[in-house]
Amino acid sequence: MSVWKKAAKAHQKTHRERHQPEERQHLGLLEKKKDYVSRAKDYNEKKETLKLLRKRALNKNPDEFYHHMINSKTENGLHFEKETQDEDTPEQVQLMRTQDLKYIITKRTHELRKIEKLQAQVSLCSVDLQSKNKHIYFDKSKKEEAKRNTVEMFAQKELPDVDFDALAASAQQSKRLYQELAKRINRERELAIIQQKIEINRALERKKSVLPPKKVKKGTKDRAPVYVWKYERKK
Repeated sequence: MSVWKKAAKAHQKTHRERHQPEERQHLGLLEKKKDYVSRAKDYNEKKETLKLLRKRALNKNPDEFYHHMINSKTENGLHFEKETQDEDTPEQVQLMRTQDLKYIITKRTHELRKIEKLQAQVSLCSVDLQSKNKHIYFDKSKKEEAKRNTVEMFAQKELPDVDFDALAASAQQSKRLYQELAKRINRERELAIIQQKIEINRALERKKSVLPPKKVKKGTKDRAPVYVWKYERKK
């Protein structure tokens, strides 16, 4: 019988909801039943929430201490959260959003090779700055030279020839190398932090277990967060 009822209803007229009459156009759109249902549901949810909050406020102990008192404050009746250190800098966020992990690894490898070359150049430059010893020492086996005065011996010694222009140029070059080396090391450290953060985010998305991982250390601008997953036995 139900099949015949459905067949009979197939040829019935489809009744549409009425539109807003012309004399009521100034009142806006006509509210339909689905609009009323959503509005009533939202109103009742807010009503229950306010009721629960009012109950908690009445049952609250004014002498109770909780840590959020330290991390927040109220000024002129307005509630403010204390500023906390962001985990990521704007540059790190931009790199993590726009670049891939392979790009970060490639750039980090490039920076490591540059650092090794600069370290070799700095060590060679420090060797060049050492003055060569040109002291002349006389044979002390003879008795006559052994009796000479110490002052005369130092007077006869030849002092090394120092080229001050070359020393100044070498010092300036070494300073430039050290500055570039410091920039490269900082850049490599930032790329390493970004790489660790991207790997952690991918691991969080990939390893979807029943229990969420436990955060051991909170991430900062100079360190990636540390998570620990519960051991799950493989089937």
